[in-house]
Amino acid sequence: MNTLCLKLLTGTVILSTLLPQNLQANEANKEEAVAIIEKHKVALIDLSDRIWAYAETALKETKSAKALADYAEQQGFAVERGVAGMPTAFVASYGEGSPIIGIMGEYDALPGLSQKPTSEKEAHEPGAAGHGCGHNLFGAGSLGAAIGIKELIEAGKLKGTIRFYGTPAEESVGGKIYMVREGLFDDLDVCLSWHPNSKIKADVQSSQALVDFIVEFHGKASHAAFDPWNGRSAVDGLELFTDGLNMMREHVKPSVRMHYAIVDGGDVPNVVPEYAKLWCWVRDSKRDGVESVLNRVRDIAKGAALMAGVESNLSIISGDYEMLVNITGEKVIYKNLEWLGPIEYTEEEQEFARKIQRAVGIEEKGINGEVQPLEEQKEDPSGGSTDVGDVSWVVPTLQLVVTTAPENSPWHAWPVVACGGNSIGQKGMIYAAKALAATMVDLFENEEIRLAIKKEFKGKSGGHIYKPYIPDGPPPVPDLN
Repeated sequence: MNTLCLKLLTGTVILSTLLPQNLQANEANKEEAVAIIEKHKVALIDLSDRIWAYAETALKETKSAKALADYAEQQGFAVERGVAGMPTAFVASYGEGSPIIGIMGEYDALPGLSQKPTSEKEAHEPGAAGHGCGHNLFGAGSLGAAIGIKELIEAGKLKGTIRFYGTPAEESVGGKIYMVREGLFDDLDVCLSWHPNSKIKADVQSSQALVDFIVEFHGKASHAAFDPWNGRSAVDGLELFTDGLNMMREHVKPSVRMHYAIVDGGDVPNVVPEYAKLWCWVRDSKRDGVESVLNRVRDIAKGAALMAGVESNLSIISGDYEMLVNITGEKVIYKNLEWLGPIEYTEEEQEFARKIQRAVGIEEKGINGEVQPLEEQKEDPSGGSTDVGDVSWVVPTLQLVVTTAPENSPWHAWPVVACGGNSIGQKGMIYAAKALAATMVDLFENEEIRLAIKKEFKGKSGGHIYKPYIPDGPPPVPDLN
């Protein structure tokens, strides 16, 4: 832990002795929150390891959600399970009155990424899922931070309400979007989040907006040799659509990303296929940009169907807003990262990291536990989308990233799974819990900070009326196998 000191000519005087009483109490509460998380450290690591082993994909995180919700309940939280039409979504609350501070946790895994906690690629269970984005750490770490604040409220040292959101299916479907639609975040003053990374930073960069949709083509079956003229190929429509989509790549902004998978492309060669299906994602830096591209995509689907003599249908599944970054709040996070200082690693952990880097063919730099300087915000974020973005448009949302894998590790890949199941990921998780808890102490104690964060949020959101991309009804459970 960094100790704030003031160097004087006569010696070293601890700065906290010179501060107003309310700031001394702030420091003491942060120290106590850190101590509480240390007290729960073994249990939190066990919780994370169990979720890592469960490795459940979107909306199938039954064991993972239960483990988190049960532990929250054991710690005295009031838990509401199965919220927003999702059996694996829950909200855990403690305290009463204002301020109400929320913190989010995720726990879904990715298909096909099963991996042992070793420095070479080796599946734990071939073909099974794995936590290639570190969400086993995300859920347990955020709950650890919430517990740190809960015990301070319980002891009468903080006033207000702490609320932990168990949010499923971030990697597919976007569980938070359904929770936002239900109004579950509406009464929050501020919401917090974190994400595993290869560096420690207050996250001032936005994310990409995204729309997730299906395009289907319906034609007419016939014998491909005997009477093909009586058929109309749905696959012809699909291929014409992908041709149009790929030709459009030259005529969109560099920030746009378009990627797709052919889900159904016919069954056998000697039948003119009457059905074809494509799953597509379009991204851009802003939702307006996504909408512009989506309108063009709709026209391409219609044109492809006309050329092939078939019918087309484009159905929106889901989509994410870009992250509305709150710089005021990120500066509060950064101060707390500086207060905590770096993560220290053993030589064995550094060698483990270097072996992973060697295995994937990147520079053997080891693992970086230093707190990175506060960055300038970029106009166009690097690739990646998240349903945290949707939350950020209805309540001020602050986010940090913490080292849980070696520098420049490929994400959504086996190295992240491996580190998420060993001490490298565990150290990052506990660090994140402490940084989040310290930041929440500031938010609970300092109304001026909360008001400044809300003022920035109001100015940036500009009265925007949030409209989710999701259709009516509960989310579909995707088949990710």
